[in-house]
Amino acid sequence: RRRVVASAERNVSGQVTTVVYKIAPEGLWREAVEKGSFSGSPVDVRDGFIHFSTAAQARDTAAKHFAGATDLVLIAVAANGLDLRWEPSRGGALFPHLYASLPVSAVQRVEALLLSAAGVHELPALQPG
Repeated sequence: RRRVVASAERNVSGQVTTVVYKIAPEGLWREAVEKGSFSGSPVDVRDGFIHFSTAAQARDTAAKHFAGATDLVLIAVAANGLDLRWEPSRGGALFPHLYASLPVSAVQRVEALLLSAAGVHELPALQPG
């Protein structure tokens, strides 16, 4: 069982993180929009929570868990109002996890996550907090 470390994470400037990011297959996200909520990817369902990343973590998450994958979207989510748990993961860094379905209404924007010619995901500019 994972140990809950914090109920809010602060960015480098000490401000509470207000935006978190989810990478998901475009088709799975489209289904979530039709339902009004996102229950997570198969990995999320298996783990019992939805995995998110901060702006600083998103690039490494894409490289580690989605290398070479196509038809992905990057979902920017307003963290305010979500019961996120910040728990240690990769290298002990704290990652935001949601132990509930994500209401589509919490989403600020969704963008296609494209691959460069070198096969690396090209992330758009991300809001750091």
